[in-house]
Amino acid sequence: LHDEADHWWGNAKQRLEVGGACITWACFKREFLTKYFPADERNRKVIEFMELKHGGMSVSEYAAKFEDLCHFAPHYNTLEA
Repeated sequence: LHDEADHWWGNAKQRLEVGGACITWACFKREFLTKYFPADERNRKVIEFMELKHGGMSVSEYAAKFEDLCHFAPHYNTLEA
Protein backbone atom coordinates (compact mmCIF):
# COMPACT_ATOMS: atom_id res chain seq x y z
CA LEU A 1 0.00 0.00 0.00
CA HIS A 2 1.16 3.53 -0.71
CA ASP A 3 0.46 7.03 0.53
CA GLU A 4 -3.05 7.49 1.94
CA ALA A 5 -3.83 3.76 1.84
CA ASP A 6 -0.67 3.00 3.82
CA HIS A 7 -1.67 5.59 6.43
CA TRP A 8 -5.20 4.14 6.57
CA TRP A 9 -3.84 0.60 7.01
CA GLY A 10 -1.53 1.67 9.84
CA ASN A 11 -4.51 3.05 11.75
CA ALA A 12 -6.83 0.16 10.87
CA LYS A 13 -4.20 -2.42 11.84
CA GLN A 14 -3.68 -0.77 15.19
CA ARG A 15 -7.44 -0.80 15.80
CA LEU A 16 -7.91 -4.41 14.63
CA GLU A 17 -5.01 -5.82 16.63
CA VAL A 18 -6.40 -4.65 19.98
CA GLY A 19 -6.13 -7.49 22.46
CA GLY A 20 -3.71 -9.41 20.23
CA ALA A 21 -6.32 -10.34 17.63
CA CYS A 22 -5.03 -11.97 14.45
CA ILE A 23 -5.91 -10.11 11.26
CA THR A 24 -7.09 -12.59 8.65
CA TRP A 25 -7.34 -12.00 4.92
CA ALA A 26 -11.15 -11.91 5.26
CA CYS A 27 -10.85 -9.24 7.96
CA PHE A 28 -8.44 -7.14 5.88
CA LYS A 29 -10.61 -7.50 2.77
CA ARG A 30 -13.76 -6.46 4.68
CA GLU A 31 -12.02 -3.37 6.11
CA PHE A 32 -10.45 -2.45 2.77
CA LEU A 33 -13.69 -2.79 0.81
CA THR A 34 -15.61 -0.83 3.43
CA LYS A 35 -13.10 2.02 3.14
CA TYR A 36 -12.35 2.06 -0.59
CA PHE A 37 -15.26 0.29 -2.29
CA PRO A 38 -18.41 0.78 -0.20
CA ALA A 39 -21.51 -1.37 -0.60
CA ASP A 40 -23.46 1.27 -2.53
CA GLU A 41 -20.72 1.41 -5.18
CA ARG A 42 -20.58 -2.40 -5.38
CA ASN A 43 -24.37 -2.44 -5.80
CA ARG A 44 -24.12 0.13 -8.62
CA LYS A 45 -21.64 -2.18 -10.37
CA VAL A 46 -24.02 -5.14 -10.01
CA ILE A 47 -26.81 -3.04 -11.55
CA GLU A 48 -24.47 -1.95 -14.36
CA PHE A 49 -23.67 -5.62 -14.98
CA MET A 50 -27.35 -6.63 -14.99
CA GLU A 51 -28.23 -3.83 -17.43
CA LEU A 52 -25.25 -4.36 -19.76
CA LYS A 53 -26.35 -4.12 -23.39
CA HIS A 54 -24.34 -4.82 -26.53
CA GLY A 55 -25.41 -1.53 -28.14
CA GLY A 56 -22.74 -0.15 -30.47
CA MET A 57 -19.86 -2.08 -28.90
CA SER A 58 -17.89 -4.65 -30.84
CA VAL A 59 -18.04 -8.23 -29.62
CA SER A 60 -14.57 -7.90 -28.08
CA GLU A 61 -15.51 -4.61 -26.34
CA TYR A 62 -18.72 -6.18 -25.01
CA ALA A 63 -16.86 -9.30 -23.81
CA ALA A 64 -14.24 -7.14 -22.05
CA LYS A 65 -16.94 -5.04 -20.34
CA PHE A 66 -18.85 -8.19 -19.36
CA GLU A 67 -15.72 -9.75 -17.82
CA ASP A 68 -14.90 -6.49 -16.02
CA LEU A 69 -18.36 -6.25 -14.44
CA CYS A 70 -18.95 -9.97 -13.91
CA HIS A 71 -16.82 -10.20 -10.76
CA PHE A 72 -19.14 -7.69 -9.05
CA ALA A 73 -22.00 -10.18 -9.38
CA PRO A 74 -20.43 -13.46 -8.24
CA HIS A 75 -23.77 -15.29 -8.14
CA TYR A 76 -23.81 -14.96 -11.95
CA ASN A 77 -20.21 -16.08 -12.26
CA THR A 78 -20.34 -19.61 -10.86
CA LEU A 79 -20.23 -23.04 -12.41
CA GLU A 80 -23.28 -25.15 -11.79
CA ALA A 81 -22.92 -28.94 -11.50
